Amino acid sequence: MITDNGLKMPKLGLGTWRMKGEECTAAVEGALSRGYRHIDTAQMYGNEDAVGAALANTSVARADIHLTTKVWWENLAPDAMQRAMDNSLTQLRQSYVDLYLIHWPSPTMDLPATLEQLVKFKEQGLARNIGVSNFPVALLKRAVEEIGAPITVNQFEYHVLIDQAKLVTYARSKGVVVTAYCPLAQGRLADHPSLGDIAKKHGVSAAQVALKWLLDQDGVAAIPKAGRAESQQANLDAQKLVLDDADRAAIAALPKTDRFVNPGFAPQWDTAA
Repeated sequence: MITDNGLKMPKLGLGTWRMKGEECTAAVEGALSRGYRHIDTAQMYGNEDAVGAALANTSVARADIHLTTKVWWENLAPDAMQRAMDNSLTQLRQSYVDLYLIHWPSPTMDLPATLEQLVKFKEQGLARNIGVSNFPVALLKRAVEEIGAPITVNQFEYHVLIDQAKLVTYARSKGVVVTAYCPLAQGRLADHPSLGDIAKKHGVSAAQVALKWLLDQDGVAAIPKAGRAESQQANLDAQKLVLDDADRAAIAALPKTDRFVNPGFAPQWDTAA
């Protein structure tokens, strides 16, 4: 559990990108029944209604669930943000979310006005905490240092094949928690030979090794997508794995130049990848 800056967010969450409809509802319900208490969705995913249905059906108390959603980069004008928030809460069947993020920065956004609206959501109790996603150091610095917004989380692509040390270090220095999306490199790490060698030593899977490497880091959460019961349980079980210094050294030696999420509207990244 991460408890910085008023957050109470489990380190392991369920990512729901590309899940829709009944599949998504069943996945979220199943995850909650298995012990997950951190669910991540977004306006752009088109599945907030499905997540909302799962939250309505579960016997888990709402106060025990950490729910994150995000506003799309095309809706960062204050009035559009208000409409997005209202719609998200309606779809989710909630009166508040635990964390509300700017999903991607927009090249044309008025950052002070956008962050002011985020703060209003927090003041109004619609979001317990606010944050950003896909903000490189330069933008995060503007938000936190120049504008002084109470950013609690920066969510971005982070796994064993990308160097995010600069961004993680800066976020940590400002008390900003990191949520790693695509922590398993969109499934690519399941058959990674170096991770497989470590996995064999511990009797686990390569994906579990990759996930535990993230979860071992201070102030870092991870939200792997997992629809199947077996995948959800494997991710939960990864928390029991104990990596040693040799394992960490082998992971540190991997090439770290692979960025897999880089749309045309992405900001200028800090790394060369």
